[in-house]
Amino acid sequence: MRGDAPNPGSDADLGVLRFMTCGSVDDGKSTLIGRLLYDTRALLADTLGTLERLAAKRGLEALDLSLLTDGLVAEREQGITIDVAYRYFATGQRKFIIADSPGHEQYTRNMVTAASTADVAILLVDARKGILPQTKRHATIATLLGVRRLIVAVNKMDLVGYAQATFDSISSDFRGWLAQHAEASVDVDYVPLSALEGEMVVDRGTRLPWYAGPTLIELLERAPTLRDTEERGDAAPLRLPVQWVCRPSQADEADFRGYAGRIESGHLAVGDEIVVAPAGLRSKVTRIAIGERTLERAVAGQSVMVSLADEIDISRGDMILRAAEPQPQARKSLTATVCWLSGTPLSPARNYVLQHTTRGVRARVAAIDSRLDIHTLAWGEAVGAVKLNDIVRLRLSTQQPLVADAYREHRETGCFILVDEATNDTLAAGVVDA
Repeated sequence: MRGDAPNPGSDADLGVLRFMTCGSVDDGKSTLIGRLLYDTRALLADTLGTLERLAAKRGLEALDLSLLTDGLVAEREQGITIDVAYRYFATGQRKFIIADSPGHEQYTRNMVTAASTADVAILLVDARKGILPQTKRHATIATLLGVRRLIVAVNKMDLVGYAQATFDSISSDFRGWLAQHAEASVDVDYVPLSALEGEMVVDRGTRLPWYAGPTLIELLERAPTLRDTEERGDAAPLRLPVQWVCRPSQADEADFRGYAGRIESGHLAVGDEIVVAPAGLRSKVTRIAIGERTLERAVAGQSVMVSLADEIDISRGDMILRAAEPQPQARKSLTATVCWLSGTPLSPARNYVLQHTTRGVRARVAAIDSRLDIHTLAWGEAVGAVKLNDIVRLRLSTQQPLVADAYREHRETGCFILVDEATNDTLAAGVVDA
């Protein structure tokens, strides 16, 4: 299925797009990112000089663009990527943040980390090999983590003579698999390219005349962010987690009290009636400020200081909501999908700290309902210990109530991490199912 995004005008503020590259080992992810950086002129002169010296040292005729992301010595020695590498670049249309995730199955947790903030996932497919099990795994994990737009980039077309039949066959195979296995509705674009030779990445090139669709960079420039697709404008409900309660010590400001935090969704205006969850306390907004500047209205993405008409008991971790909107239920139990990130297995007998937005509460695992078989992509009984890279569905109970949304409805307030209360190590990343 094809999801064509609207083509906004050149004056439109498209915001920052976060995208990830994923796929099987040696499908060309690092080379693709290098090509994007090189062809958009995002590289500094000293970086180019280093690449030229390395190419000369190895007797290469062209630059090895994969070295721009494979920075670890172990990665260069093995020819693989084993960490999440972030890179930044911009075009005349918008700015981008790239997360290059590992292809190996044992680094599933790294792929989850990259997907957790991505608006778009680029699935690299080797034109010679077609759709592989790891391609399907990464597509499944991306959709589990709320990524709603995939770009299937059929790479290494130069090694199959730029044959249209190869591209059509791979596109058809992925469509057939997706129709049976997608966790939720997802928009998919398909593009043939050669990252090595630069065909259809930033420039169209001359070797794919039969492909009339957009280049990869054009697809990325047009892609909506999750805030766009989830319609986080004025119609979205307000979610403002309180990060800090400000009470200055100066005598002339002894009566001032402000509540600082980032608006995760919706909007807030002076005069709005608000509810503070989970306590259910009510008041009215009297002032909104960003630094020294006061605002009449603030929107999602802004970090603000809010003052209220009443002195009510608010602390870090509370959630400010608009009284006119439907109120989420504060709860002490939830079901969630979790990726285990630690080498220490999960223990239902232990207490963990569940960190949700700005609130941390003690939590325990009430039940382990199922485990995702990373090979068959089927959910089955969770037999044995939950170990590193496992993806499971849990029921969690917390000591204090949480105001958490389902992840598919509100990404920012539907995710959390589990932390070891003794060492402060992050043990797991999770999304709220219900």
